[in-house]
Amino acid sequence: MAFELDPNLPSELAPLAWLIGRWEGAGVVGYPTMESQNFGQEVEVSHDGRPFLRWESKAWILDNDGNKVRPAGTELGFWRPLPNDEVELLLTHPTGIVELYFGSTSPAKIEVRTDSVVRSPHAKEYTAAHRLYGLVNSNLMWVMDMAAMGQPLTSHLSAELKRVG
Repeated sequence: MAFELDPNLPSELAPLAWLIGRWEGAGVVGYPTMESQNFGQEVEVSHDGRPFLRWESKAWILDNDGNKVRPAGTELGFWRPLPNDEVELLLTHPTGIVELYFGSTSPAKIEVRTDSVVRSPHAKEYTAAHRLYGLVNSNLMWVMDMAAMGQPLTSHLSAELKRVG
């Protein structure tokens, strides 16, 4: 499926335009404090004409046959492009965590690291993350490393999503 650039897209969003759309796919979640599992994911990236993108991600744990077992991570946020190919990603999670990422863009690639993490008093211990997103063979590939639960920055998530709709 070819991606067509929206003529109403603010010029500031050009480095992030490849993210716009609906994506679906699967990946692997794991961490030293948990057993690795497969997960499914849907991501919707949109804009309303202003110079930011809206991000919504929903995930669920999959069984060995690819069936949904239970809900997993949910995040809502915004991508904010900045001058000089820099970018911010603001994310909120229903688990009591708010993250502010900062990083850079290059053609079909985004790399961000947490600048700050805010946790409610009842959220799990989580201190930092690094995310890498890329457009590879028309698919959204992404990985996340996380520092949490007393562990250093360690591989946590990876997925491959296909553009749909």
